[in-house]
Amino acid sequence: MFFFIGGIQPKRVIMDTQPRVCPSCGMAEARMVRIDHYISIFFLPLLRVKKGTPYLECQSCGRAFSEFGEEISRGPGRQKICPHCAVPLDSDFAYCPYCGRRVE
Repeated sequence: MFFFIGGIQPKRVIMDTQPRVCPSCGMAEARMVRIDHYISIFFLPLLRVKKGTPYLECQSCGRAFSEFGEEISRGPGRQKICPHCAVPLDSDFAYCPYCGRRVE
């Protein structure tokens, strides 16, 4: 009998290692990242199937910004964004249906 374990999984890619100044808190802790999706076999990413959109993520305050400096909001009354894979979610989701992690 043969078992095949595979699927598509997100992978966070840091675009540059140079820290940038966060537009919100002013700390130099923001990095340009993107979430790519890979076909994986036995939990090893093999082939990229979707290239993500780059965004600025601050390690200090946890906020995310688009390339143009607009905040990707996560607050109440706004569309929720998964902090792990940056996919827009419905506001009532407790877990992301794409990466399976808990959304706050």
